[in-house]
Amino acid sequence: MTETTEPPGRRTPIFADLTPLRLSPDYRRLWFGNTVSWIGQGMTSLAVSLQVYDITGSAFSVGLIGFCSLVPLVVFGLYGGAVADTFDRRRLGLFSAAGSFLLSVVLVAATVVGVERVGLLYAVVALQAVCFALNAPARSSMIARLLPAEQLPAANALNSITTTTGMLVGPMLGGLIVGWWGYRSAYTVDAVCFTASLYAMWRLPSMLPDRKEGETGKRASVLDGLRFLGTRPNLRMTFFTDLCAMVLAHPRALFPVVAVLWYGGDARTTGMLVAAPALGALLGGVFSGWLGRIRRHGLAILLAVGSWGVAIAVFGLTRNLWLGLLFLALAGCADTVSMVFRNTMLQAAVPDEMRGRLQGVFIVVVAGGPRLGDFLAGSVADLATPAVAVTGGGVLCVTGVALLALKWRAFARYDARDPQP
Repeated sequence: MTETTEPPGRRTPIFADLTPLRLSPDYRRLWFGNTVSWIGQGMTSLAVSLQVYDITGSAFSVGLIGFCSLVPLVVFGLYGGAVADTFDRRRLGLFSAAGSFLLSVVLVAATVVGVERVGLLYAVVALQAVCFALNAPARSSMIARLLPAEQLPAANALNSITTTTGMLVGPMLGGLIVGWWGYRSAYTVDAVCFTASLYAMWRLPSMLPDRKEGETGKRASVLDGLRFLGTRPNLRMTFFTDLCAMVLAHPRALFPVVAVLWYGGDARTTGMLVAAPALGALLGGVFSGWLGRIRRHGLAILLAVGSWGVAIAVFGLTRNLWLGLLFLALAGCADTVSMVFRNTMLQAAVPDEMRGRLQGVFIVVVAGGPRLGDFLAGSVADLATPAVAVTGGGVLCVTGVALLALKWRAFARYDARDPQP
């Protein structure tokens, strides 16, 4: 069992700890602005997909949207982290959020003048990914400056609610708004939503990264960040364990296939399979009050990622839809627990002058890992069967985590009271 930070007898909260929202007005505005903007971006993401298909009638053209966002995220993720460790993070966050806002305005303007060019939509998606790659490291690095270390798990749990709410609510609202009022309305609502993020960034104080004496004004190096990561085994383990889950046991690409072969369903069944992990992740954030009591963060990550692998493996064995949805939801909940503690370690165990670059690596892993997982799952399913791909991937995930835990045993002993990278 993981050890806790609170004395025995104290009641463990059930729901998400809202203390960070009460404690820091700056964090409260940042959290609210991000939540609203994530919902708006979820709406735009769906609206762009629908518009591309409406123009081309090609599923392949819709699939290219993901490629247009993935490449900038991977290419600019590391660069964005280096920029966040060089300049005022508040200004970087403000300018990148302003860029995303202006890109939403471009989409609105295109619908007003009647421009229906797929190339324009692809370009906007790619530039939005660039803005995100610059914004995310700066925003994540700010949290450790706005809150005390003991509040970081609660803050990251609240942030998980932001992302999963955007993933679930945004597309649903986007579909409704496009269906009722058209693409222009969806893009307009997204632009309005971004003003909340802009206001939150505007109200933040200046946040220059802490630098060693004599290094002020020196440009942060991506290679220095990678060298730092190479000498910090506990931090490397946060990435290795996540890759075990996202590359080895990520069955998302197979949902359309298993919806038909296993459950005799259709597109609606596929939608349920896609939504189940996100719903589980959301519930994991909502009922995250107990996470603040855990201090053995490394052990918690190992157990959470192992639980993800077990849930995916069992999902591959079941042929009852509701049972399958349950295990996918459990996997999503486990992913939230893992994400909370991985982010907390990257914030608490990394010196401020390196936080942006480590968050940049985090973006690359989060963006690239699931895509590699999609490719691996699809390839194995084609060579063998979907059941082998899903269940075998879950077993490999658990095996990989176990081997990593045996190789770097100190990771399970990581203590939040004395964070050692």
